[in-house]
Amino acid sequence: MRSGRLAMLAVILVALVAAPFAHTATADPDGQSKLRKLTKQATALNKVYRGTIESLEDTRLAAKKATDRARDLKAALAAAEVEVSQIAQTTYIQGPLDGTSLFSTPGEPYQVLGQAANLAYLAAERGSTLNRVKDMVADAQKAKKEADAKIDDLERDIRKMRSKRGEIEKLLAKYGIQQPGSANGLTGRMVSVRDEVMRNFPMFYGVGCLRVGDPGEHGKGRACDFMMSPGGSMASGANLDRGDKLAQWLISNGSRLGVMYIIWKQRYYDVRTGGGWDMMSDRGGVTANHWDHVHVSVF
Repeated sequence: MRSGRLAMLAVILVALVAAPFAHTATADPDGQSKLRKLTKQATALNKVYRGTIESLEDTRLAAKKATDRARDLKAALAAAEVEVSQIAQTTYIQGPLDGTSLFSTPGEPYQVLGQAANLAYLAAERGSTLNRVKDMVADAQKAKKEADAKIDDLERDIRKMRSKRGEIEKLLAKYGIQQPGSANGLTGRMVSVRDEVMRNFPMFYGVGCLRVGDPGEHGKGRACDFMMSPGGSMASGANLDRGDKLAQWLISNGSRLGVMYIIWKQRYYDVRTGGGWDMMSDRGGVTANHWDHVHVSVF
């Protein structure tokens, strides 16, 4: 009886394994192509608006993480489909795992008990496999929904930023375009901001600005990181307080200085998106999440 249920469950799971993505099988089941298309659009907007739009970047990273998880689960399910199909096939060919017939078969008691133990193991192993795959199917369906939702979020944010193009172009015109002109590869505006910050705030742990080859503002000479702790360790106490004060000072003086956006304590403040602090998703560490430095980018 138990084996009959296992066989039936196996047949059902074979169908379910393919089901989470079946309705879009001929399109793009994991949303990868749509995400690539939206990423290109976000990159184009970053270029037009002269720098990374942190709200778009944050949503893009979340969408990529979700679609990658959906893709990986789909690959795992493809492998599981073979395993489940084999269970269904062997159960059909060999018939149910029936331990009662063992005891009507002549043989030494230890042989009979050994065969019974093998049957019990096989039944438990099949049940464990099928339950595991059942959980994987549920996870894959959930991951697909989450990935679709994140991609929809990115599409919505891109539409929102495109709708603001007129006012952002006015803002960009106000500050003009600056190219790196100093000996250290920074724009004149970035040099002015860096020097004024350092006159007003002690920098015990250093300042990092130009990164040759960096595709973002650091590579264009338009960004600096003001360290609030030794690199890699979370700022605390007086260091954390100094970072808070510096971030607020940059906001208060941003219009005069030409500040474009600030990142500090896993939050970003972008003038182009209307200002105000927005939470940033977890990017994997103290430095990536900006808990050890205040980042500032200028127009």
